[in-house]
Amino acid sequence: MFVVIEGIEGSGKSTLHKGLVERLSMEGRDVVVTREPGGTATGDAIRSIFLDRTLTIGPLTEAFLVNAARAQHVAEVIRPALAENRLVLCDRFTDSTLAYQGYGHGLDLAALQRQCDEATGGVRADLILLIDLPIEVARARLQERYVLDRIESQDDAFHECVRQGYLELAKSPRHRVLDGTLPQDRLLEDAWNFISTS
Repeated sequence: MFVVIEGIEGSGKSTLHKGLVERLSMEGRDVVVTREPGGTATGDAIRSIFLDRTLTIGPLTEAFLVNAARAQHVAEVIRPALAENRLVLCDRFTDSTLAYQGYGHGLDLAALQRQCDEATGGVRADLILLIDLPIEVARARLQERYVLDRIESQDDAFHECVRQGYLELAKSPRHRVLDGTLPQDRLLEDAWNFISTS
């Protein structure tokens, strides 16, 4: 089973990711924990470029960077794990590209989808957990961080476009929307219920 956690910056993905890993381990599930961009040595190198706030990177370049990292990630980590019937829990996947570079930056969604499909070789998430919350709540959480990366530093109008893009993508039957304003334990319980019944 391939489960992906999605959401805007400051939505609580990392916290939920950690909680689910602990819960799955307690249940004795064999889980592969990974993230995008990243998940491999090549992907982590690309991630450092992608998030570097000292660089100016255009939207199309962003899409090529994340899909280059993704192609390596799928080939090296995700596809082999799924072939062994292991549960893969990934922080971000193709929805992030569509939401950020498509809805956020205005790149053509159909072209982006084709690029993502090429990178993944047809691998798709079985379940996508989208953590949704208002931009002002996410921004307040981000202000608690010392240094924002290149994506986090984008303005609120951009992040609102990304949020609305995610909600549009979440109309798919593979998606479940979680209320990011809930307490962490309640959010974890809701996410766990979705995984357990999928």
